[in-house]
Amino acid sequence: MAPEKLPLLPSFLLSLLTLLLPLLTLLLPQADTRSFIVDPDHDRFLLDGVPFRYVSGSLHYFRVPRVLWADRLLKMRMSGLNAIQFYVPWNYHEPHPGVYNFNGSRNLIAFLHQAAIAKLLVILRPGPYICAEWEMGGLPSWLLQKPKIHLRTSDPDFLAAVDSWFKVLLPKIYPWLYHNGGNIISIQVENEYGSYRACDFSYMRHLAGLFRALLGDKILLFTTDGPEGLRCGSLQGLYTTVDFGPADNMTQIFSLLRQYEPHGPLVNSEYYTGWLDYWGQNHSTRSVPAVTKGLENMLKMGASVNIFYFPPPSHFRYMFHGGTNFGYWNGADEKGLFLPITTSYDYDAPISEAGDPTPKLFALRNIISKFQEVPLGPLPPASRKMMLGPLTLHLDGDLLAFLDILCPRGPIHSILPMTFEAVKQDHGFVLYRTYLTHTVFEPTPLWVPHNGLHDRAYVMVDGVFQGVLERNMRHKVFLMGNLGARLDILVENMGRLSFGSNSSDFKGLLEPPILGQTILIKWMMFPLIIDNLVKWWFPLQLPKSAQPQAPSGPTFYSTTFPILGSVGDTFLYLPGWTKGQVWINGFNLGRYWTKRGPQQTLYVPRPLLFSSGQLNKITLLELENVPPRPQIQFLDKPILNSTLHKTYIYSLLADTLSTPEPMRLSGH
Repeated sequence: MAPEKLPLLPSFLLSLLTLLLPLLTLLLPQADTRSFIVDPDHDRFLLDGVPFRYVSGSLHYFRVPRVLWADRLLKMRMSGLNAIQFYVPWNYHEPHPGVYNFNGSRNLIAFLHQAAIAKLLVILRPGPYICAEWEMGGLPSWLLQKPKIHLRTSDPDFLAAVDSWFKVLLPKIYPWLYHNGGNIISIQVENEYGSYRACDFSYMRHLAGLFRALLGDKILLFTTDGPEGLRCGSLQGLYTTVDFGPADNMTQIFSLLRQYEPHGPLVNSEYYTGWLDYWGQNHSTRSVPAVTKGLENMLKMGASVNIFYFPPPSHFRYMFHGGTNFGYWNGADEKGLFLPITTSYDYDAPISEAGDPTPKLFALRNIISKFQEVPLGPLPPASRKMMLGPLTLHLDGDLLAFLDILCPRGPIHSILPMTFEAVKQDHGFVLYRTYLTHTVFEPTPLWVPHNGLHDRAYVMVDGVFQGVLERNMRHKVFLMGNLGARLDILVENMGRLSFGSNSSDFKGLLEPPILGQTILIKWMMFPLIIDNLVKWWFPLQLPKSAQPQAPSGPTFYSTTFPILGSVGDTFLYLPGWTKGQVWINGFNLGRYWTKRGPQQTLYVPRPLLFSSGQLNKITLLELENVPPRPQIQFLDKPILNSTLHKTYIYSLLADTLSTPEPMRLSGH
């Protein structure tokens, strides 16, 4: 059968096609080109040439176990977000100079891949400084091995380290830039630099040039600052954004932003849906109505103008899911008092620390749905929770009994005590040891002058616990001892300052302690590697003679337990315990400080636990006092808001070395 003949096109259509064909040929490559740019003429973003607004939330991959990334990202996408923003902590990936770690939960590329699967665009914030309430604001503590270094400035030593790091990091993310086919649409340079006292424009220009040299000209680079930081934090050639919370005057702040960024979309880079917690203060919360009202007002801005031509402000929301400061990674603030941040980074966020949707999430999703489509289908439900216990822990021995294993290379000797940084100890603990040069017959005060203790010290004489010294406090420990008695001071790094001027937060004994009128000298420093002991050596059987009769001071406890049936998320409750560190199956869960609060439970993600047939191992390092019944429990709900601060915090305010300054109101 012969095929049918196609009808001939009229001559005028053929002529028109002949004229349009070259134009269509020119347009086709542009249609295939991926781009994310600012359209200053219409105060908007363009994604692939189309007006675009992102509504994003923060999630820190370094606060969530890798196996849970997909779950958290899916929940964010189903909440109506079309983008996420996250930091890259330098110290998490370069633990020692020139030594890099991008494995496991540090696999940044795997996280970008998971975000792409969840159909989320990415706003990346690689620092080098990130704040994020993270240890030293993400800067590696080994920078302080050069004591005179000026962080976050054009100091050649600092710039050399930054350049070396970014020449490793930025090429890794280059293929993931949006115009290269990835999901990174913009990148922040530094972080709230205007809040840092240096105001070094040469430093910011150096960073901008470095980013351009390694990432090219197509990626959108931006800065973020609070309203008071725009003068020193913004830089010509970098898009300027601002951050503020629900209680701030939005119109006034955006008007101020226009003085630095006259054209382009208004961007609130950190809209605070919650807040962080400090040990000794109440758990922070922000009401659902306050958060949703502020979000809706921002989304309504410009509504009287055709939304196609003038979209409302774009914004991140910080945090959408907080996570956990596992191990020793929490940061700290100092405003009169030294304020270490809790292990929980729940942040009263829309997705809880355990990854559960909260009423705040549903309320925000409802607001977002008024302005743009949200994915169809229900949100994934809360994870299964489990209860277990009480369990009785058994005494393993005091910390001093394990000293040879905790510090296998032996002590470092010095006339004067050396800092953590000088002995190359980043986190955790250093034991300082000396011997009394004369008999102390009467209780005599031991103290560290010039606030030279960073951060908390546990004092022992001949192995007997005497008491605690703490940064910024006038407390003294009164000692007695014979000539030659061994004085041990275990110093804990409670987290380096993460906000603002954190250039000199050295840890350990910064000054030699004084006993009465005697300056103590001839010290031995033992940098302790406790995680290795817990992971590889426990349980160890000590002779009974080495076990303390009345356990107090730094002491190890442990037990094993099975889980019958399916495993769920849970929360470790430590009633009656004072302060210390917890490991589950060798994983460092973080600090507890039951006596001070507000956090009373530690989040235990279900992937850390073994199911039936295997024994789970829990180890505690209690630093002060063990309860009469050394028991623990696993609960199905967290306790994050139980604190003694009504009696505790105000007594400290009267007892500090200086008058406290007002708490900071913003800054991440």
